[in-house]
Amino acid sequence: MKKSRIIVLFLAVAAAGGAFVVATNQSPPPAPTLVAAPPPPASTADVLVAAKDLPPGTLVTDAALQWQPWPKDAVPAGTIGKTESPKVIEDLKGSIVRTGMIAGEPIRREKLVKGQGFMSAILPSGMRAVAINIDSQGATSAGGFILPGDRVDVIRTSRDASAGASSDNYVSETLLQNVKVLAVGPNIQEKNGQAVVVGSNATLELDPAQAETVVLAQRTGQLSLTLRSLLDARKGAEGGLRAKNMTVVRYGTASEGASR
Repeated sequence: MKKSRIIVLFLAVAAAGGAFVVATNQSPPPAPTLVAAPPPPASTADVLVAAKDLPPGTLVTDAALQWQPWPKDAVPAGTIGKTESPKVIEDLKGSIVRTGMIAGEPIRREKLVKGQGFMSAILPSGMRAVAINIDSQGATSAGGFILPGDRVDVIRTSRDASAGASSDNYVSETLLQNVKVLAVGPNIQEKNGQAVVVGSNATLELDPAQAETVVLAQRTGQLSLTLRSLLDARKGAEGGLRAKNMTVVRYGTASEGASR
């Protein structure tokens, strides 16, 4: 055999051996990656929601309501669906918001009232709205800082009947504590789609017995409101409690006396 052929054969065998060694030392190919198919889109239903914050007393207009997609399996009970009530927005126009709602909150019919006044709409069952006269400059209402929703005490100031009709002695006593102010003013007017109150009256939320107390007290003296701290008001309603003592003012000097 010729020497050149021997060299070629040797090189071929060496190349085959090298290829075999390389092939045996290579790592196995990576396993194929499985890509999960995207889940099907969730089924939704259009639900009527508040398009913006709706405080109590807001007059409902087209701009106050809107339809919003909602997962069908998570639609809250009692909400209004477009499939069942496609023309409900037109039906609810002109209603008054009884309970405040935030933007995006599903609308419930029980939170709206139509065909009634604002005050009767927000008044809880069993309670009465009673208006008392207050000074328009705030002299009898914490400098005018008392607003609807605040909690107040009601104080009566009157002449000391035990000292005679011509006496300059006055007495004051706390008639009611921690009662809610519904409105400040005798009239309700609409401004920017919201009911507002103006004037020199304060309307209080009272039960029937408290209402009788306040109506009688207005005939016998001047009523004043004292504003309670928000934290104090949250401790619990104390409406109707009478003060144990009254303050008697004699010629500008105050003293404590027994309650009547």
